[in-house]
Amino acid sequence: MFLGGRLGMRVDLDADDVAIEGLPRFQQGLFHARRLRQAGIGLTVLAVGGWMLALFVALFAPLSIWPVVLINCASALLVLVAGLQSAWWVADWRAMALEEPTALLIEPPLAAEDPGWLNRLFGRVGSGLLTQIGAPVFWLCGWSLLALFSVLEFWSLTLPAAAVGQAASVGAAIALALAFGLLVFERRMAQESTAQWPEAAQLAQLSRVAIICLVISAICLLFAGEESVWPLRLAVLIGLLPALVALEFLLRGLLSLFSPRQERLEPRLMAQSFIAGMLRWPPQPLLALQHELHNRFGIDLRQIWAFTYMRRAFLPVLLVVLAVGWMLTGVHEVALQSRGIYERFGKPVEVFGPGLHAGLPWPLGRVLNVENGVVHELATSVGEAATTDVAPAEGPAPLIANRLWDASHVNDKSQVIASSSGDKQSFQIVNMDVRFVYRIGLTDQAALAATYNSADVPTLIRSTASRILVHEFASRTLDELLGEQRNSLADEIGQAVQADLKKLDSGVEILATVVEAIHPPSGAANAYHAVQAAQIGAQALISRERGAASEQTNQALLQASTARDQAQATAHEVSAGAQAADLRFSAEQKAYQQAGQAFVLEQYLSQLSLGLAHAKLLILDHRLGASGAPTIDLRSFTLPADPAVPRKAVQ
Repeated sequence: MFLGGRLGMRVDLDADDVAIEGLPRFQQGLFHARRLRQAGIGLTVLAVGGWMLALFVALFAPLSIWPVVLINCASALLVLVAGLQSAWWVADWRAMALEEPTALLIEPPLAAEDPGWLNRLFGRVGSGLLTQIGAPVFWLCGWSLLALFSVLEFWSLTLPAAAVGQAASVGAAIALALAFGLLVFERRMAQESTAQWPEAAQLAQLSRVAIICLVISAICLLFAGEESVWPLRLAVLIGLLPALVALEFLLRGLLSLFSPRQERLEPRLMAQSFIAGMLRWPPQPLLALQHELHNRFGIDLRQIWAFTYMRRAFLPVLLVVLAVGWMLTGVHEVALQSRGIYERFGKPVEVFGPGLHAGLPWPLGRVLNVENGVVHELATSVGEAATTDVAPAEGPAPLIANRLWDASHVNDKSQVIASSSGDKQSFQIVNMDVRFVYRIGLTDQAALAATYNSADVPTLIRSTASRILVHEFASRTLDELLGEQRNSLADEIGQAVQADLKKLDSGVEILATVVEAIHPPSGAANAYHAVQAAQIGAQALISRERGAASEQTNQALLQASTARDQAQATAHEVSAGAQAADLRFSAEQKAYQQAGQAFVLEQYLSQLSLGLAHAKLLILDHRLGASGAPTIDLRSFTLPADPAVPRKAVQ
């Protein structure tokens, strides 16, 4: 019984009419297995040696080109070793089938001493795992994982350029010599017939992967230097080739777990790579895909009429596609922040807004993109190509953030000003940083003017601003620029620049003019600081003396006002007392005229009450005792007052 496949017919040993003795691949199976074993051992030693050397170099020079080159070349060799080992399993099966066609092709277990219960446990687990997975799948996945992990671990596109010295030439020579040896091996594999060795073509394709990696690595080593960055990037990117092949092997190994394993059926080479099959000239991806489908699923695209029809109609369909593609060049997309000037036969016809627009195809019609409302900031002292590196948020502040006068700034521009001091004319130099905020006008006419009348809008604004600044600074003084005229200076400069741009019909609209800084040159900052300090000291002395004079004047005014107020109060008090005495006398006079002697007695008693208000008196009434005269017992009598102090006369 024979089963179809791309590489000849697969043999089933359970069939009765099988005759494997007449098949060339079975006759040379033992020879092929011996050759594959020798090549596999040699390449394994080279791959493992390069892998270990890469790890050792990475410990001392992790940012050099050597670890990347060594690990990529070692990974390519590991991929080739995986393919050789997979082919060895197939060749060994054929050799054993030729010797014992009726056997189960399972190696008998070797007699050994009792290794112990722990070793027996691990042996049972391992034997069961290998029985379920299979040794070819296990080894193929192992080599693929090692190669893929190695490439990913050393992947870095940020390696700095550095000199490699004389060792680069030696390494390149070794890589080229090894590539030449693999080229000889690849040519021998490519010349093998499919009947004698079906797996030779696949091994030749895998050899090309290692050859390409070795040759490109040698080129990178030869051209590596302190100023060359592309050899580093190319050396890193070449690792994608063995990584993709290793990933493909890994996927094939995982998919083979879902297919039934038959010990008596001729195995198929598992290390087949679609990516390696593309490494031919000329490339034939469709043919490789056709062979892969035929080998895996038994689908022959040549027997399908639809594909035959497509091959015949390929040229007409291609012409139609090209014609449709050329017609689609007349469909133009204008971005949301842009406008499009449509030219028909080189003449502007219309200004398109954002969206899709149809016109004549290229080169009959085209659309020139123009900004639509995009705001820009332009410094008059730096070019358009000058960019400021973004400083980290946690690091020190950049030099541009230093706004002190004694520091020079990148955006500062020196300007000569003509100042007058009395009757003499003098010249001074001032550093300034003037910025303009502009945009292309929102009208269609402004868009046309900005496109056809202005070749370089930033250069036009900068040149116009420079001329305006020379004119504006010519009649000003440094004190005026640093003082009260600084706020109005920006408006005057912006209006003058906008007027000139309008005369030129540039289509540019100045939105704002900002004077970031105006200060003396950094070399004269200390001298200007001394002048400012003297001026400030003089102004402070004058202000202090004026304050003292004002204080004395205010104190004198306060004293005069106090004296005047006191005199007025005293005058009012005396006048009020006199008026009160006059009123009291008039009232008493009227009362005397009306009451007569009764008023006099009343006044007498009133004055007597006032005089005796605080005196201690003892009144004896003769009416208390009718038979006897009043008697005073002086033994219990206490003096009303201190006898030593004379009494106040009673009024």
